[in-house]
Amino acid sequence: MATPPITELTTRAREIFRLVVEGYLTSGQPVGSKTLAGAGDLALSSASIRSVLADLESLGLLAAPHTSAGRLPTDAGLRLFVDGIMQVAEPTAEERAAIEMQLSQPGPIEAALEATSAVLSTLSSGAGVVMVPRLETRLHHLQLVPLAPGSALAVLVGEDGAVENRVVELPVQLRPGALEEASNYISAHLEGRTLAEAAGLMRTEITTGQSALDSASRDLVERGLAVWSEDAAQRPVLIVRGQANLLDDSALGDIERVRTLLDDLESRQSVAELLELARDAKSTRIFIGSENRLFALSGSSVIASPYHNREGRVVGVVGVIGPTRLNYARVVPMVDFTAQSLGKLIG
Repeated sequence: MATPPITELTTRAREIFRLVVEGYLTSGQPVGSKTLAGAGDLALSSASIRSVLADLESLGLLAAPHTSAGRLPTDAGLRLFVDGIMQVAEPTAEERAAIEMQLSQPGPIEAALEATSAVLSTLSSGAGVVMVPRLETRLHHLQLVPLAPGSALAVLVGEDGAVENRVVELPVQLRPGALEEASNYISAHLEGRTLAEAAGLMRTEITTGQSALDSASRDLVERGLAVWSEDAAQRPVLIVRGQANLLDDSALGDIERVRTLLDDLESRQSVAELLELARDAKSTRIFIGSENRLFALSGSSVIASPYHNREGRVVGVVGVIGPTRLNYARVVPMVDFTAQSLGKLIG
């Protein structure tokens, strides 16, 4: 059943729906008609409130975990609340100061990103996550060393001194000297470039006929570069802090859900793939419960925002992961402010 737009709810239904959602987000507990009537904001009897609650439940916006336990919002109800009712608050001066203080600490960018995920975790009472900019290694030297018939070891040395090895498959009946020729070409022509830049230059030289390499050596150069390019694209660089925050008092009654969430967080590749969905967003994105496959079983939400460098290019994603009863109105602007602050830091 499609979720009705907020404009189709009566004023009374909209107000009761808002109070139920806000009560649930505050306490983590279902909200009953007696609680709503006792608050004195509605000037309605418990019977009248129960009737509206039943209507909201039939629309798929609320659910009753037990017969007499009150109502709590469904994932669809939370989405309607976030998109149509929620009033976003600006981060407080204390929250802004806490985030900026962590980012202003001297040291490498990695340390600042770790601190960012930790402070987000503390402020949101969820798990703070930062997807780190993928480090684009700049080539200093690449050597292709024969291993066995049909394979070679590609040894890459970066300008930062990092050394990595990969096994590269070789074409059959490779002529003598092709490995050395390809290694010399890479070191002489592609030094100082990132893998993407080196591959692009290689394609340009081949297209324009500027490359002096024969087809076998060109193939070796492309293989040597591709093995790193593919590896870098598939390697998530993810910082997660504050998983312990997910084990609060309200979690004790639903420990299996929390255990599932913690297991999900261990799957760094899957979490990174989810955060990738926020890279092209113009603002903060919110994934609620079953809206995302990864956290559907644990009933968790993700609030994520991309951060940009000085040229406006997206270089990473920062966010918060927690139960669906996250304080969205507070956490959304906090994540957005953190993303903007990270962008200023990276420059």
